[in-house]
Amino acid sequence: MFTKVNIIKMVLGVIFGGLLGYTFYFFFGCRSGCPITSNWITSVIYGAIFGAIIVFPTKRGKDAGNN
Repeated sequence: MFTKVNIIKMVLGVIFGGLLGYTFYFFFGCRSGCPITSNWITSVIYGAIFGAIIVFPTKRGKDAGNN
């Protein structure tokens, strides 16, 4: 399931998601009271998790119907 290509996609998704999380904090983050955007570390972590979820490998195509 985890081939070299899938691992590279996962790493790139985590990095890109973390960068987007920091960008969101930088431009839209509040300084106090917001649970996610008030701290740049939590914004990066949430972005990295979201990036990993987006690129996580799933079954598609002809193998999708075979459980």
